[in-house]
Amino acid sequence: MGLTSDKVLAVAVLAGVLLFACTVWLWPRLARPSVRAVLGRVGLLFATQLALFAAVGLVANQSFGFYGSWADLFGREDGQGIVVDHSAGDAGVIGDTGAPLRVVGDRRVTRAGSTRPEVAGRVEEIRVVGRTTRIAAPAYVYLPPEYFQARNRGRTFPAAVVLTGYPGTAEALVDKLRYPRTALELAKSGRMRPMILVMLRPTVAPPRDTECVDVPGGPQTESFFAKDLPEAVTAHYRVDRGPGSWGVVGNSTGGYCALKLAAHHPEVYAAGAGLSAYYDAPSDPTTGDLFQGDTARRNRADLRWYLENTPAPDTSLLVTSSKVGETNYKDTLKFIELVKDKKPTRISSIILESGGHNFNTWRREIPATLRWLGERLGGRQK
Repeated sequence: MGLTSDKVLAVAVLAGVLLFACTVWLWPRLARPSVRAVLGRVGLLFATQLALFAAVGLVANQSFGFYGSWADLFGREDGQGIVVDHSAGDAGVIGDTGAPLRVVGDRRVTRAGSTRPEVAGRVEEIRVVGRTTRIAAPAYVYLPPEYFQARNRGRTFPAAVVLTGYPGTAEALVDKLRYPRTALELAKSGRMRPMILVMLRPTVAPPRDTECVDVPGGPQTESFFAKDLPEAVTAHYRVDRGPGSWGVVGNSTGGYCALKLAAHHPEVYAAGAGLSAYYDAPSDPTTGDLFQGDTARRNRADLRWYLENTPAPDTSLLVTSSKVGETNYKDTLKFIELVKDKKPTRISSIILESGGHNFNTWRREIPATLRWLGERLGGRQK
């Protein structure tokens, strides 16, 4: 049973309840002042507390998507990570099939009312290997129902990259934040154009948090998202190839990455939305030394410095925060004021009265964010 399985959570809760009941039932028998009785009381209390803490931890993990597997939890992540090829030339794409993008599974869109892709769309599980960066990353792709309908056989669609926070899991974007389900409902009600979603976490070199930076001598994460990922997806799926075809959205660390990718690469990303984003790459034990003492790289990663000291990019940005519950509220207001004066960059915002740094808050912001993205991305029908 996986770490995020409901069965694991149910077992932990049941264990806590049973141990509590055993403690109440056996306590009179263990009240004697003997070593055996004392050890029994200590053992029961310890086991009960451990079960309760496990249950609370599992609930928190399912709600926030901190860890996706037992290996991830214990620091033994065995999923596809990064392969850096330092040899000269284009040595070919690394992967089981030699293809930059490979579909390895699919699943239905929850609560869609049908299993037929032309009615409910489809979520495909893929593996992507960057042609230039050699970064390998798992992801999910949501394809709207229109993608499978016969009358739309020649139609292309705009696409958006959707990023989690750190450490995050791509599954949380599908199951907890409900991006496919929300996109399906919005399109069916006519509030959003059909769009392809490419959902993954920004942690392409687990467990390191690279903050979507091209690390000197390390993972070229920004280049992967700015070049390799859109290139691989466009080659495999019917994504529009015209200008303004791609957007990017993310929460927390993913939100910072989304804003940075749109600001640094407006020729690729016509719009970037940061939900509960921050505006500069942190430096802590999870990131390591991202810049190797390079001040220019350090400044470029600071979105405020970048927008104040370089030509304003022709892109649209969306930021979100809450008056109560979010620590980025004041920084977000300052960022909005800064960008207002940086034409042709365009800035929009979602400011809630209250809401913490959590999935519930982001679920409240995602519908409006997807509509905003849909209004700013191109696309054509052949």
